[in-house]
Amino acid sequence: MTGPVSQARALPSASEPLGIGLRIASTLAFAGMGVCIKALGEGVPLGQVVFFRSAVALVPLVLFLRWSGAFPKGLATKNPFGHIVRCVFGAVAMFTSFATIRLLPLAEATLLSYLAPVMLALMGWILLREAPSARRIGGVALGLAGGAAFCLPALSGEVPEGATLGLILGLATAVLTAGALIQVRRLTLAGENAGAIAFWFAVVCSIAGLATLPLGWVMPDPDQLALLVGAGLAGGAAHILMTLSFRHAEASALAPFEYLSILWAAGAGFTFFGEVPNWSFLLAAPLILAGSLVSLKRAPRAPAGAAQER
Repeated sequence: MTGPVSQARALPSASEPLGIGLRIASTLAFAGMGVCIKALGEGVPLGQVVFFRSAVALVPLVLFLRWSGAFPKGLATKNPFGHIVRCVFGAVAMFTSFATIRLLPLAEATLLSYLAPVMLALMGWILLREAPSARRIGGVALGLAGGAAFCLPALSGEVPEGATLGLILGLATAVLTAGALIQVRRLTLAGENAGAIAFWFAVVCSIAGLATLPLGWVMPDPDQLALLVGAGLAGGAAHILMTLSFRHAEASALAPFEYLSILWAAGAGFTFFGEVPNWSFLLAAPLILAGSLVSLKRAPRAPAGAAQER
């Protein structure tokens, strides 16, 4: 999950249904991206997937920035080092996120990403000196309890081969995503344009993916190429739809619909890959989602897509 492509005040409540519709569409697009990445499996190197996801997404992103008047002037920055820190966290998170999707069922990989708001709250206390409230403490406690429940099968040795690594990478993704979002918040407070934050992140992730070329890429067949392009277009469209939704409705109205991502992921995992959620998922899901929702409840202008670094 990245910050919003552009920022604008929410329009009057009459446009709230449109904002909700756009937010739901963005969760479907994110789910479509996950299906594409999952379907690629091990046939395409991870770095190549990251490159296509980021480079292809630049096309709709640049078109949207031009339409909104933020390209190219809005890409200027007075804090290049801050962008570098944000991009390093985000790029590594993209690698670990995609690896998690490969190793775990799609619903479980998606669920783990919702630990990011919990990690964000913890880092906010530590790095930004934000005073913890009882509500935030409760949200963190719920999220951590859900994470612990999710880890129970691994601790008891009841997981398939590779699932333990997927769990570790999923938890790492949540921490890295929270670190990236902390930096997004710092850049935003420093007056950086959100379009610049999104654009340079996509550029750096493209470069990071391209840097893996010497490690061995493959010539994709037509089906693989379609999935690679589909992942990029779906990811780019998801962020644009998410950004537009925040122009029409407050985050407090949109937040509950973000969690449809879990439903779409579970449905897609079952439909396309025959995945059935296990007992630890059913136990952890309500705890993690409740903790995430409580942690973000009073953050109407928090970075959009705070639970995703995709």
